[in-house]
Amino acid sequence: MTQPIVIIPACTRQIGAHPYHVAQLKYVEAVLRGAKCLPLVLPALGDDIDWETVLQIADGVMLTGSPSNVHPDNFGQSVLDPSLPLDPARDATTLPLIRMAIQRGIPLIAVCRGTQEVNVALGGTLHQAVHEVEGFMDHREDKTASIDVQYAPAHNINIVPNGRIAKILNGKTKMMVNSVHGQGIDQLAPGLQVEATADDGLIESYSVATAPGFTLAMQWHPEWKITENPESMKLFGAFGNACREFKKNK
Repeated sequence: MTQPIVIIPACTRQIGAHPYHVAQLKYVEAVLRGAKCLPLVLPALGDDIDWETVLQIADGVMLTGSPSNVHPDNFGQSVLDPSLPLDPARDATTLPLIRMAIQRGIPLIAVCRGTQEVNVALGGTLHQAVHEVEGFMDHREDKTASIDVQYAPAHNINIVPNGRIAKILNGKTKMMVNSVHGQGIDQLAPGLQVEATADDGLIESYSVATAPGFTLAMQWHPEWKITENPESMKLFGAFGNACREFKKNK
């Protein structure tokens, strides 16, 4: 059987004088090395995408993290901090893709911004500044530190017993994860099932209980140095197995 194709929607970025569609290498590597699937970067073209073509070739979807945030228009709020980057072209691409992929049972894995996108696409809301909400700790990285320090384990998560992550990790109940985000889940969308929380109660992971296919969203960054992290390899490995099963049953 040929390798499953995993669609990775791109971000848009101005680099010098020219605009680009970009996807960070670490996410591509996670699909290639962790899921053992073929990553295919999809430009953030929104309404100009022929979705039927994309969905016909997709055996999985990977939603990446990004410096940009989901535009709060998409969950009924105004922009809290205008200095933070937005990417409406990515929103216009990922939000419809999420709904179509889930409906068709296409396996989906989401990281950081991707986790926030899935929640918004299905009707949930976000905290635009988790650190300003009473009761929550600051989940942001120290931007003055080295990249290795920024992505080092930062806090514990509590894994829901008998949930998707617990089963993938053979009953593990706690795990240290990195923390590189300012926004987070506020109101969880209907049909989503919590898979893990931080000690302060912030939702760190969920699955789509009503989806016909594999779904897993994680607020931390399991793609970081994935081949050095056995738990991350298992999580992406489970996603890859779902992609292979989906491809086989097409």
